[in-house]
Amino acid sequence: MNRPAFSRRTFLRTGLAGILTTGLAPQFVRTGLLGADAPSKKITLGCIGVGKHGFGVNLQSFLQEDDCRVVAICDTFASRRAHAIEAVNKKNGDTSCADIADFRELLARKDIDAAVISTPDHWHIPMATMALEAGKFVFCEKPTLTIAEGRAFADLVAKKRAVFATGLEDRSLIKYHKLCEVVRNGFIGKVQHMVISLPKKPVFPKEEPAPVPDGFNFNLWLGPAPKREYTPHLTDDQVWRQIRDFSGGSLTDWGAHLIDSAQVANDAEGSSPVKVEGKGEIPPDAINTVPQTYHLTYTYENGAVMEVTADKPSIRIEGSDGWVAVEGWDGVLKASDMEIFRRPIDEANNKIWSRPKREHPNFLEAIHTGKAPTYTAEALHRLSTTMHLGLIAMELGRPLKWDPKTESFDDAKANELRSRVSREDWNHA
Repeated sequence: MNRPAFSRRTFLRTGLAGILTTGLAPQFVRTGLLGADAPSKKITLGCIGVGKHGFGVNLQSFLQEDDCRVVAICDTFASRRAHAIEAVNKKNGDTSCADIADFRELLARKDIDAAVISTPDHWHIPMATMALEAGKFVFCEKPTLTIAEGRAFADLVAKKRAVFATGLEDRSLIKYHKLCEVVRNGFIGKVQHMVISLPKKPVFPKEEPAPVPDGFNFNLWLGPAPKREYTPHLTDDQVWRQIRDFSGGSLTDWGAHLIDSAQVANDAEGSSPVKVEGKGEIPPDAINTVPQTYHLTYTYENGAVMEVTADKPSIRIEGSDGWVAVEGWDGVLKASDMEIFRRPIDEANNKIWSRPKREHPNFLEAIHTGKAPTYTAEALHRLSTTMHLGLIAMELGRPLKWDPKTESFDDAKANELRSRVSREDWNHA
């Protein structure tokens, strides 16, 4: 009897369980059996967005992994593509890396297993959605742009049972993992107060419109964001993050790190706060359209209160029996009593997961094994929702109640701000 042929990509698409139901042994074998350079082992990656973080962190990290191979680079800047392709070809020892100007061409390629998305925030979910629809595994930077798009995307990933991972490292960093571990295991008693400080970002002056540089597709960079004229520093990553059309400022950028650790410590990463209030100041006569300074107060269902301000990165968790903190980004562990960190933990009864691999090997492992990655689409949505609650409360200037189960406010105007209208004509220009 003739048996069906299963290629490497068939295994990657269907997963181990699907192949075992056919009675066939999986055709995708581990590095130790065929060697790191075996073609049947490599997961092929197409990287979309190779700016500062896309090149310096995501691309460089994936290039260090033996079980994947970057085969295509895409960016709206031709100069960034050329820089990244040079690095990829040097690593691969050939000149085969594809130069792709439009991400839709990359997603249409059948020789690419996974899309790595490192674009500005407003593109994260639209592009990740298109990548899933194209049958790709997806690794995407945080955060979402709206609450509604995050919920729709998380539901899509669940429906498709797709492999999706968020580009976040905090749960893999030993200091933040240890902080969360001791709190989750009750070493400071009942969580009462969490204090988060996020970096205060610069104020950028308004600029006059300028000609779009050669080799840059500005319309595609804007994509679903509102149409606007090009200005010289608009596409700098520190600038567009301070513009609400594209991002939510340091609250959704740095907040994705430290607020996540606070929610994990509070055993609330799968939910959201139930109340939020706060104020923020948007700088006058600046390109900034999100608050540069702010003070937010969130209340969780268990009564814990989280305060979030803009100053320097730090996190402090206060409980009924003590406190723990990390001062600075991945900085110094501190506590009311440093013995808190030395207390033994019975791993069989540990109330938090073991510290996972960094986000890049973690994503590849999820493809190989079918296990959920550290940061799923649902985790991304829940984390982003908390940050969006703060932005909406500041925009409306009044306290809001939030129902994590129905994902709705007690305020009609606030409910309208869960979503926004996307520009559709970018797709035809």
